[in-house]
Amino acid sequence: MLLLVTNRRDITIDYVVAELKRRQTSFFRLNTEELSTARCTMSAFPRSAWSLSFRERILQGADVRAAYFRRPAPPASNLTISDDGEREYVGAEWEAFLKSLYARLEGLWLNSPMDIFAAEDKPKQLMLASEIGFNVPQVQITNDIASIREVAKAGPAIGKPLRQALINGDQERVIFTTRLEILRDSDKESIALAPFIAQAEIKKQYDVRVTVVGRQVFATAIKSQEHEETTVDWRQGRRPDLKHERIELPGEVNDQCLALMECLKLRYGAIDLICDQQGKLWFLEINPNGQWAWIENLTGYPIAAAIVDELEEIARCQS
Repeated sequence: MLLLVTNRRDITIDYVVAELKRRQTSFFRLNTEELSTARCTMSAFPRSAWSLSFRERILQGADVRAAYFRRPAPPASNLTISDDGEREYVGAEWEAFLKSLYARLEGLWLNSPMDIFAAEDKPKQLMLASEIGFNVPQVQITNDIASIREVAKAGPAIGKPLRQALINGDQERVIFTTRLEILRDSDKESIALAPFIAQAEIKKQYDVRVTVVGRQVFATAIKSQEHEETTVDWRQGRRPDLKHERIELPGEVNDQCLALMECLKLRYGAIDLICDQQGKLWFLEINPNGQWAWIENLTGYPIAAAIVDELEEIARCQS
């Protein structure tokens, strides 16, 4: 059995579910917000001695041969508990159980949660990419206005979050990559609040999203320069007419993408590159659990099938 760890609202996992059904492959979709409705058991040993029992479904650890960590949600609060402190305690206990369950699945993951967490370190990504041989723009991770000005000396610069790109509150706000304007001394205090990534801006022909699954590399050109609002960050503007085209990477860049995946211990990754005006490709970042369904929709790349291939290969290795 293949285990899919996600949440009820994850549309991307539906593509994997459809492929598994097409192949008639046994699977269990675990929407983790529903965990608090289950009956759970876990023995100290062996590793596979755990189970989750829902109303009409039972998941046995011994049956799991491979697992996909997609987008799990926190276990839902038990609303029958009126005391806030007790409800928080119960939630934390379920989170602890879930973390232990993830550890029991080491060796079975497409990408292990621990490897995903480690790979999300953007300064580490940039360092490894440079060592592997990617072209990497001049960059500083800083909250010091002097360091930002140093990056901007050579020309236009952009700023983007070090990790969290979402501000929660009464209204959620997404922090997009933005062009840094002329910095004034009065900006010093606001800049000092938190470190961020200040990077030399590369004048683009287009953006490139490289989706890597195992040894399969699916490269897509995103024609971001055809619309003003997507010039700096192609995610901005929500344009349904934003063109996506299949492309072939140069052999050297293809190999660099695979080498980065190996360094980060990933079987899946979404790599963002830029193609400059001269046709040179530049590395920006890698998302070890990035979205991919829209790429499959717009290009026809068989990404869901590639993910299932990889999961089935992991399962075969357990036999």
